[in-house]
Amino acid sequence: MQSLWMVAASLLFACMGVCVKLGSARFSAAELVFSRGAIALLLIYAYVRLAGLSLATPHWRTHLIRGLAGFISLVMYFYAISMIPLATAVTLNYTSPLFLALLLAFWLKERIRPLLFVALAMGFVGVILLLRPSWSSGQIAGGLFGLGSGVIASVAYLNVRKLGELGEPEWRTVFYFSLIAAIGGLPWVLWGLAGAGQLLPAIDARGWLLLLGVGGFGALAQLCMTRAYKHGKTMVSASLAYSTVVFSSLFGMWLWGETLPIVALMGMGLILASGIFATALSHAAPVEQD
Repeated sequence: MQSLWMVAASLLFACMGVCVKLGSARFSAAELVFSRGAIALLLIYAYVRLAGLSLATPHWRTHLIRGLAGFISLVMYFYAISMIPLATAVTLNYTSPLFLALLLAFWLKERIRPLLFVALAMGFVGVILLLRPSWSSGQIAGGLFGLGSGVIASVAYLNVRKLGELGEPEWRTVFYFSLIAAIGGLPWVLWGLAGAGQLLPAIDARGWLLLLGVGGFGALAQLCMTRAYKHGKTMVSASLAYSTVVFSSLFGMWLWGETLPIVALMGMGLILASGIFATALSHAAPVEQD
């Protein structure tokens, strides 16, 4: 039952996606990433202070690489959400296990099962099917942003895995990612204020709620995900993580009337199946979503 925390995490990640899509009408992707990082940073820092934990780490280079890759991936992901159907963006972001498997096989030269290449082939056929409607509807830029977020996220997750092997606790990894995301998004926030000739942002109550939703839902989702991986069965948790696509599809239909053609739905199914298959075969260490 502990793995059901992953279902809660998936629902919260989908809620974050809704806030991103609604907020994209008034904020840039980098500004939304700043909110995502800043709010999570405050929550984790409060936890660190209350628990009397140390933020000192000898692995700052790995944290830096993980944070930069995560920041770039998150910006691309948020851009994709603003440009294409929510479920499509989420599914393309969830191609990261496929690219992570490729990194493990060809970069780190890890020995993997031959069946993994079948899973990868399935996944990339799914990507082609999912991107075809985007190409014909002029949404290819959003599709490529979504796919790019999955590619870059695999680099972030590879370094999350490395940090786990080095003995870094999850909360410290999340803290430094949130710090880098906040710092990375800050210049866009300051640029927007300078362009408007303001010292403080002129944001109405709805805008603040959307920013709070982006950061709050994202931080809570990470906490639920960490609990699922820590106390539940890893493979079950990893499989349930894909329920984010289901929740995102339902939100997209409910709020924006988004419907996907059959070929896109087939692509989504192939990507999800191959992602679960690849996770099972590669036995990769559990990683955290952005």
